[in-house]
Amino acid sequence: MVQTAAGQLYTGISTDPVRRLRQHSGDLVGGAKALRGKGPLTLVYQQAMPDRSEASKAEYKLKKLPKAAKLALWQSASASEI
Repeated sequence: MVQTAAGQLYTGISTDPVRRLRQHSGDLVGGAKALRGKGPLTLVYQQAMPDRSEASKAEYKLKKLPKAAKLALWQSASASEI
């Protein structure tokens, strides 16, 4: 999950989140149109999945959550890293 400078959250899947963030930020070719001009972008949450199918299912569920639930997920993941 990526956060824009305005606080919007963008969710997607990738095999290489760091590379994908660089694409979205404009450092590399191939970023999402929805994120153009919305930087700086920050990778705020990521979750490893066993395969692309499971990643797509998780992405679908995550996109349906309200922003408050997404922020809570992000904050609980951040708290567990401390």
